[in-house]
Amino acid sequence: MTNDDHKGLMRMRTRVLKFGLYADEQELAWVSELVREAAGCRSARIVDEAIVGTLSGSELSAADVYDHLAEQWAVEHPAQNSGAREAVELRVHLRCSLRTWRTIRKTVIRTLCPEGMAPHICRVPWAAA
Repeated sequence: MTNDDHKGLMRMRTRVLKFGLYADEQELAWVSELVREAAGCRSARIVDEAIVGTLSGSELSAADVYDHLAEQWAVEHPAQNSGAREAVELRVHLRCSLRTWRTIRKTVIRTLCPEGMAPHICRVPWAAA
């Protein structure tokens, strides 16, 4: 193994993507697929994926932390019932470099909200944690 190979391996480690979402089961599956596609395009390996209702190291639930997403949805959809949507945190553990992690994160955010900074309604209210 060359010194450059060793440096490359040192940069590869498990990193976590976290997204707060106000979504139902179908929307969660869509966001998970966005992450899988972005990771696959960058040759990052998904080590683990979890939908979290209670945040580790805290007594707070995802509903407490991401309650603003439910409020956002209600404002954007005033005449609609929220149905089975709930506030959760999607955590995806990736084996990749920091540069790759940042690229994947940016790609997912751009795909979640392709309209950019102009006023619009995203398909799923979200927050990058």
